[in-house]
Amino acid sequence: MDASAEKPRENWYDSFPGRGIVYDLSYTALSAPDKEGRLRAVVALGKTGDPRAVRPLIDLVADNDPVIRRGAIAALGDLRSGRPVEILIERLRDRNEQVDIRRLASDSLAAIRSTGALYGLREFSADTNEDPDLRSYVTALLGRTGTW
Repeated sequence: MDASAEKPRENWYDSFPGRGIVYDLSYTALSAPDKEGRLRAVVALGKTGDPRAVRPLIDLVADNDPVIRRGAIAALGDLRSGRPVEILIERLRDRNEQVDIRRLASDSLAAIRSTGALYGLREFSADTNEDPDLRSYVTALLGRTGTW
């Protein structure tokens, strides 16, 4: 085919593989001006099943907005990657974090079900210095997953 008949590319990097929805969603989740748009992008990242979505979601676990943190933690549970286990355990153990977010972190760890995730949940459940209600929740969660 004649080169002049080809459709010109807008950007030189458009021909590279890997560009697409995950990168667009990541950009929106990290930098959109409105919370609703960011949250929709966070939820969508969790539903992609794409491992490239893990890194931006890990970054969002520390977001200033608790709604975005909740969404990122839930999305990481949906992706079931072992990569965010450490950050999810940190969020679970963060006594300054809202209890519902700590509980959601335990749910995501249970969904991931890696050795590290389950070990972190068991360790948390056995820690008598932690919130007794949250410890009970984690113990029941481990029981429901059949890993206790």
